[in-house]
Amino acid sequence: MNLLSIGASYRTADVAVLERLVIPESSVPDLLQRLVAQPYVGEAVVVSTCNRVEVYAAVSGFHGGLGDICNVLSEHSGIPATELAGHLYVHYGEAAVRHSFRVSSGLDSMVVGEAQILGQLRDAYHAATEVDSAGRLLHELMQQTLRVGKRAHAETGIDKAGQSVVTAALDVAAEHLGGDLTGRSALIIGAGAMGSLSVATLTRSGVGPLRITNRSHERADRLAEAYGAVAIPFDQLDEALREVDIVVCATASTEPVLTRERLERVGKDLVVLDLAVPRDVAPDAVGLPGLTVVDIDSLANSRRTGPAAAETAAVEQIVVAEVDNFLGWLRGAEIAPTVAALRTRAEEVVSAEMRKLVSRRPEFTDEQRADVSRTLHRVVQQLLHSPTVRVRQLAAEPGGDQYAALLRELFDLDVPLATQADAVPEIGGKA
Repeated sequence: MNLLSIGASYRTADVAVLERLVIPESSVPDLLQRLVAQPYVGEAVVVSTCNRVEVYAAVSGFHGGLGDICNVLSEHSGIPATELAGHLYVHYGEAAVRHSFRVSSGLDSMVVGEAQILGQLRDAYHAATEVDSAGRLLHELMQQTLRVGKRAHAETGIDKAGQSVVTAALDVAAEHLGGDLTGRSALIIGAGAMGSLSVATLTRSGVGPLRITNRSHERADRLAEAYGAVAIPFDQLDEALREVDIVVCATASTEPVLTRERLERVGKDLVVLDLAVPRDVAPDAVGLPGLTVVDIDSLANSRRTGPAAAETAAVEQIVVAEVDNFLGWLRGAEIAPTVAALRTRAEEVVSAEMRKLVSRRPEFTDEQRADVSRTLHRVVQQLLHSPTVRVRQLAAEPGGDQYAALLRELFDLDVPLATQADAVPEIGGKA
């Protein structure tokens, strides 16, 4: 099996495409099972955030795996595969490892250095673990991906500014509100992970007073209590909209929460930060007099300031080193079946020779036969020990796959090559 990552993000798709691709949390288990049921897909992890949808997979063939995953995403989103292909980036083998490490480090984020992606990757890995769609290869990849992300944030200053999608959106909002948001009243719609991040970020930025509303009032009440905000019943949303300067939308609703009709009733200038995918603001509401909408598309186009070049360079160096380490582990894992096949062949030879000896020397007692058998096994194991240890070490180095091939050729070993990369050149997509 080999690694393949396929996805669409703010770099390759606008929010209209992303909201069709987005995978609700409740739908992730079913999608994972559909993926691993495909002929060329053996393992799968799905990451779905406000600005990216990605599949990490272990596949038995590049073209077959690519086709299988594209078909599943096409069926899920309703976007024809030929149209969807224009929005996807594809990484295979080493490039897939590098991409996953860059994602966890925040290098591929809309706001470079944001740390929220680590939690999103962790959730995606846990979801795959729960439905058993992650096997040995993806378990190792995801564990190392999370470790690399933590290392990047701990050892560099890439996230020292505390940047996130929310802070970037607030920067844009400030441009429309005279540059200072201190004392501006705000309403957060949604009490999930993004809603919680929004409340925390607005509080640190001096925005307030804050109101929070959510379809589940209990969640809104808990979040409001934690930050000294006020929880508003969802059926009072219209009234709350008329009392604030800023609205942050972060729900998981599949339909717009802020319809054109609702926003027309506000009757005052309003800045709405729509961080939800699918969008919480109805598309036909954009352009209403006095309404400013900041969504994922406008954030992607705003090019918010990121960390200094030295900080991103330090993270890139970590990624390069960790990719080499992972590939070394992968090469070592790939030679394991060959080493196991060699030891099995040796055991078969010993057993065959023992049968011949017993047939020639029937006078041997059971004890004598056992002594001879143990001696032969010890000799074989001692002869194989140093070569097999050394070949594992050599296999972990660049070009190490040649040693496995050499062993198979020398000893005529029949080893399934499911762990071998198929002969497709490494591909890096538009990401």
